This record gives sequence, structure tokens and C-alpha cells, in this order.
Amino acid sequence: MSDLDHRAEIERHLAWFESKLPPKPAHFVGWLRKPSSRYVRLPVGVALVGGGVLSFLPVLGLWMLPLGLVLISQDVPALEKPTARTLGWLERKWLEHQRKKGVDATPFNAEQQALDSATTSPAKRVGT
Repeated sequence: MSDLDHRAEIERHLAWFESKLPPKPAHFVGWLRKPSSRYVRLPVGVALVGGGVLSFLPVLGLWMLPLGLVLISQDVPALEKPTARTLGWLERKWLEHQRKKGVDATPFNAEQQALDSATTSPAKRVGT
């Protein structure tokens, strides 16, 4: 897999994450993903990693660690490959787990998601 493939894989996972959020947090994550947000994305990523390391405290959680690493990996090329491989592994395990439960699970396809949202009637897309 080339560097561009790793970057595309990370983008696909971030698009999936963004699609699962309510509109306001999704808008913020979309803004963080833009190249112009680099100077905000890095400190937010470092803060999330720090919060994940301190997950034993009541307010913080372990969920912060991977999210911070994904944000940092967008700007640190050395982290792209391991992050993309880890996200791919997690997705495979999640889909396998969902299929064992009998849930029809398919990998996220950003193009299909965009087509589906474009064909949804404006009355159904409230708040976007």
C-alpha cells in the first residue's frame, strides 16, 4: 500500500466517523479534517492522546487515545501507515463481530454515502 493509499484509508475511516455524529459535532470534525485546520488539529490530537493516557481519571476515557492518534496521523507521515493498518484491522474485527450477531454489516463506502445523502429529499435532511 502506498502513502496515498494509507492517507485515503484514514480519510475513509474519518468520513465514516463523521457520518455517525450528530450535525454540529460532524461539522466540527469536518472542519478539523480540512488542511487549513492543521494548527488546531495537532493540539486537539495531542490533547486527546493525553486524555487517553490519563483515562483512569473520571472525566477522561480511553476512547480519546485512538481519536487523537488518527487526528495526529493526518499531519505526521510516519503515523499514517500504522494508523491505517490498525483502523483496517479494527474495521474487519467489528464487521466480523456484527455478522456473528446476525447484523447485515458492510464496510463504509464514502461515495455511496454521498450519493445516498444527495438523493434524500430536502424535507428529510433537516438541520444540514
